[in-house]
Amino acid sequence: MSPLWLLVSIAVLALIGAVIGRRKAMASAGGDARELHSLPNYYGANVALLVTAPALLVLAAWMILQPMLIEGRVASIVPDAAYQDAGALNLLMADVRRVAGGLDLAVAQGALTAQEAHDAEATDLRARLAEIGVAVGSEVDTVILEAAQRYRVLDSRADLARTVVILILALAGFIFTVSRIDRTYRARNSVELAVLVLLIGASTIAILTTFGIVMSMLFETMNFFRQYPASEFFFSTTWDPSFSGRGGASELGILPLLWGTLYISLIALLVSVPIGLFAAIYLSEYADKRFRGFAKPLLEVLAGIPTIVYGLFALITVGPLLRDAIASPLGLGNSASSVMTAGLVMGIMLIPFVSSLSDDIINAVPQAMRDGSYGLGATQSETIRQVIVPAALPGIVGAILLAASRAIGETMIVVLGAGAAARIDVNPFEAMTTVTVKIVSQLTGDTDFSSPETLVAFALGLTLFVITLGLNVLALYIVRRYREQYE
Repeated sequence: MSPLWLLVSIAVLALIGAVIGRRKAMASAGGDARELHSLPNYYGANVALLVTAPALLVLAAWMILQPMLIEGRVASIVPDAAYQDAGALNLLMADVRRVAGGLDLAVAQGALTAQEAHDAEATDLRARLAEIGVAVGSEVDTVILEAAQRYRVLDSRADLARTVVILILALAGFIFTVSRIDRTYRARNSVELAVLVLLIGASTIAILTTFGIVMSMLFETMNFFRQYPASEFFFSTTWDPSFSGRGGASELGILPLLWGTLYISLIALLVSVPIGLFAAIYLSEYADKRFRGFAKPLLEVLAGIPTIVYGLFALITVGPLLRDAIASPLGLGNSASSVMTAGLVMGIMLIPFVSSLSDDIINAVPQAMRDGSYGLGATQSETIRQVIVPAALPGIVGAILLAASRAIGETMIVVLGAGAAARIDVNPFEAMTTVTVKIVSQLTGDTDFSSPETLVAFALGLTLFVITLGLNVLALYIVRRYREQYE
């Protein structure tokens, strides 16, 4: 049975269990809901939860583990002479999966019987599969055919076992829960415990996701540093990767990329933070409701524009304008791609991140603080400077941190606006690049994940993660220091 029909079966059984559970609870109380410990719907919900939750958890785990275990079993029967390394084995297993899927499709469409699929000959199998539109990357030889047949048999057995186990588990939950229902059964407690577990699980998703991201990057970064010296990566001022197979010819110093990242991000923040903060102060403290209702949604439209559009704007409009109006007349450069171009356009993109969040934080400052300041004789501007902004400073720091993280992780604007030159230069009208751009370039095309030129992308990503973590720690320190004045 397919996973879809398993889900349908579980849903139907849960619905039946909900109806039966509610009716049995009412019957045990003689039709008087006041005699029940919990509301009648809790009894039905309790049955539905015990039917669906264990079955769905096992089904999810099964769907993840089944392909991994089957591929491991099938790979173990492939002769060592059929492949040279792990990469060749992965390609061979890809053909095995395609042939196995083609056999199943041929059986489903009647092009092959089940026995023919099991006894298919390599000489005519390719043509039979081509008739139903199944493409195979290489010639179907005996090794691939035998592995595909084994894969198909194991997959069919695993599907049958999965169906039996899931249905038995759902039925067991149904029978166990229904048998326990009476008027004293604490169904509400069970349902609320299940909801609590669901909320805890949802709250831990972010933590587990972060942990998974860090671990996946950390392992690959460790592989990189086994092949390339960490001292050269962190302290070298040259970025010159080579994919020509010359061995140690690559120079993978992060300093030029880090310089470009911080330089462009600094210019973007110098543009976005003052404009965004002043806009938030005006909209929250000075503008009337009519203008605010028009201006704030219009300002937030900037956040919805795709970054590729900003990149095209930088490439076609801002870059040539800065070159012709400033860089060329002053002798600072003749390129439309520059740090200033990317920084200005990125700053425009970040304005709504700062303004919208700061506006919400300023509006959340209690009106009593404003009234107290006015009562002491302060003007509106003095109240804003000395009361409202300090009180809202923790939220404003958070908005600036969000903008900084967004700037550090931007790619498309940098590609089109700043170029791809890895250099250390203080001239803002020269082309430079960032860490994220080089991560994309190192992982684009045919990549060998055993080479330092590819693995360096994970080291770059982990470095960005550490920088962002440092920004969060700094922001937390600032927030706590200033918040103590108001608590």
